[in-house]
Amino acid sequence: MRKYFLTGLLVLVPLAITAWVLNLIISTLDQSLLFVPAAWQPRVLLGADIPGVGAVLTLAIVFLTGVLANNLVGNYVMRLGERLIKRVPVVSSLYGSVKQVSDTLFSSSGNAFRQAVLIPYPHADSYTVAFLTGVPGGDVTNHLVGDYVSVYVPTTPNPTSGFFLMMERSRVRELDMSVDAALKYIVSMGVVAPASVPAPAATPLDAPAK
Repeated sequence: MRKYFLTGLLVLVPLAITAWVLNLIISTLDQSLLFVPAAWQPRVLLGADIPGVGAVLTLAIVFLTGVLANNLVGNYVMRLGERLIKRVPVVSSLYGSVKQVSDTLFSSSGNAFRQAVLIPYPHADSYTVAFLTGVPGGDVTNHLVGDYVSVYVPTTPNPTSGFFLMMERSRVRELDMSVDAALKYIVSMGVVAPASVPAPAATPLDAPAK
């Protein structure tokens, strides 16, 4: 009896969690329908709400925005809009900060979350998986003695929250592990472990290229 129950859980729990996450994502993306005129809403045109229509609309908007931003005229309009936003107090600071973070995370030339690393945390006798995000900057560098790197330590099982740390480069170890594999390892609380690889010589994180 217990065996069959556990087998049922192993089959149904992943399906239920996957369905819940997909429902959350689609429901969030469907909010784009709030910007569509009432006369064009699916409930008016088709007589019923259809889940996923807003998600398709959102993806289409993102795709078309990318097409326009890579077009000469569209790029000019985007830069003009950014200049106007930067003239608005408070909004300019918020937009500038968010844009800088998004450029770092999503740009193909950025270095954020390109490398999974192993660090001692929260104390010297325990370790966790983190992600290299760069090096300290600004006035912070004037107060750090030695060679430091910036890392992001995600929480489990929700990696979207975590801690930003600056650590000595010698204490940070590169992992022969993809970012996707590291995220699965973190989200699963260590249950879904990456495949084992031959152990290389223990060396600290390589110095940045000059």
